[in-house]
Amino acid sequence: MAKMVRRTCAFCSEGEAGSVMYIATERNIAAHQDCLLFSSGFVESEEYNPDNLDLRFDVASVLKELKRGKRLVCNFCRKKGATVGCEERACRRSYHYFCARCDDAAIETDEVNGVYRVFCPKHDPGNRTNHYDAANKRRRHALKSSTIMEQMSAEETAEENSLRILKRKNNRHKVRIDFLRKCKQAGLLDDIFEEMLDTLHLAQEKLMDDNTSETEYEETVISLFDCGLFENVLTNIHSGTEEKIQELLESRKRLDNKIELLQDLKEVVLPAQENTANTSSTVSD
Repeated sequence: MAKMVRRTCAFCSEGEAGSVMYIATERNIAAHQDCLLFSSGFVESEEYNPDNLDLRFDVASVLKELKRGKRLVCNFCRKKGATVGCEERACRRSYHYFCARCDDAAIETDEVNGVYRVFCPKHDPGNRTNHYDAANKRRRHALKSSTIMEQMSAEETAEENSLRILKRKNNRHKVRIDFLRKCKQAGLLDDIFEEMLDTLHLAQEKLMDDNTSETEYEETVISLFDCGLFENVLTNIHSGTEEKIQELLESRKRLDNKIELLQDLKEVVLPAQENTANTSSTVSD
């Protein structure tokens, strides 16, 4: 069975996350290793050999997962091809792998047991136990609840937990910052912002359209608030409300003054037309 062949990005630093890719030239496919490992419906080859990672992933399985992803919309960028699903069984959020990182999703990796899973920000496991469905991922063994609880030592203090969570969030922010810097170096920032503007315009059209379904309306509003940018804009607008009110009051005061002047001008009695005519005749004589 045809296998993907391992390659490393020539522009990335050695050992950097996201630098490893797998390609299948005969099918014109290239994929990041992490995009493959974290895809929810993807099953690694039964002939997987940890001692030979140069040949890995069945091409047929990759094609099947790509086909499945065409029906899934990313919760972050709103584009199709989102094969990385939140591991919370009741959650229907899906991502592209790098979009999951940008959305501050929780990434859990256990290379020894072959576990690669993602939790959306809403279902970040934190200190709670999660059940991992291994039925669809034969090469990714579940972390049992008891194992997770064993990892959480009874002696851990609340302060230690807080520090661990803070460190993980800082690591996520660093990943996002590094990712955008690479996009800038690759000349992709303009394209990214154009896509963002297109997405915002589409959201605006949906919100303005009276024919938009209630479900689609709610999803659009939720996606706007989830990205953080919309909420920040609203916060800025709200904080400037008082200043705007003062500007409008000053403007109204100026308009009131103009109205008073115009009313006074309206009441001024101009000389009668006939008087003007008589004056003209006298001057002529």
